[in-house]
Amino acid sequence: MSTVSEAARRRTFAVIAHPDAGKSTLTEALALHAHVIAEAGAVHGKGNRKATVSDWMEMEKDRGISIASSALQFEYAPEGHDGEPYVINLVDTPGHADFSEDTYRVLSAVDAAVMLIDAAKGLEPQTLKLFRVCKARGLPIVTVINKWDRVGREPLELVDEIVTEIDLQPTPLYWPVGEAGDFRGLAHVNADGEADQYIHFTRTAGGSTIAPEEYFTPSDAAAKEGDAWDTAVEEAELLAADGAVHSQELFEQCVTSPLIFASAMLNFGVHQILDTLCAIAPAPERRASDPQAIEAAATGGGQAI
Repeated sequence: MSTVSEAARRRTFAVIAHPDAGKSTLTEALALHAHVIAEAGAVHGKGNRKATVSDWMEMEKDRGISIASSALQFEYAPEGHDGEPYVINLVDTPGHADFSEDTYRVLSAVDAAVMLIDAAKGLEPQTLKLFRVCKARGLPIVTVINKWDRVGREPLELVDEIVTEIDLQPTPLYWPVGEAGDFRGLAHVNADGEADQYIHFTRTAGGSTIAPEEYFTPSDAAAKEGDAWDTAVEEAELLAADGAVHSQELFEQCVTSPLIFASAMLNFGVHQILDTLCAIAPAPERRASDPQAIEAAATGGGQAI
């Protein structure tokens, strides 16, 4: 296999977020869906659930936070994919401000970022700082609203906050069916902004194994979920009418951000994140960077981190 074809099947990305948004849990869930591990751990390893693979240092286990970046490499082939599997280079970065320098270094070496947002808290200070660094680097960003299995904010409210606060237009690819705290599944949103498929999830014990999925047509989804499906369809259509549909060019220019709702703890929406990264995240390429611009972005124009 040539160097060019080898590079084309690689996807290198960092997971960025404020502390406790679920970065390490998502990293674990992604590894589970790629069949790298047989059972997903949790950051605190409570009950019978083991600790995460990426937070391996004793200090990380004790404090329940990532204090150093960790990289996982594995192969992954989306369902129906022909040819060689993709090579995923996944970097779990520290969210805590005390360890930001490690994250800034990582963002100079990846080709895309997954911006993880807590469904209840929305955009938080460290997320904003890391977004500015990604913007200065020209890194395409996939946005994931996490913890949709818990009580949180309205989805359209979260979208509006992202547009208003960081001038990044989310473009839904997978929209939630069921409000925050009542996560039933995802509506797949096509290029025309239409919900054309329903993916229903079933919880597993402790969320430590891959959640079974069932697929339904829109008419069957309406019969199964009633108002919850109708609301998801209406919200997706409302955003599409406002121009919030995926454009590969605008995504790569960091103008828009494909949006996915998920629950990393329950493994809901996780393989949809992997499939999306394989399909649209850029392969490795030469990138120009301005270290001074990146530093200015990280510090908010000279303010202390």
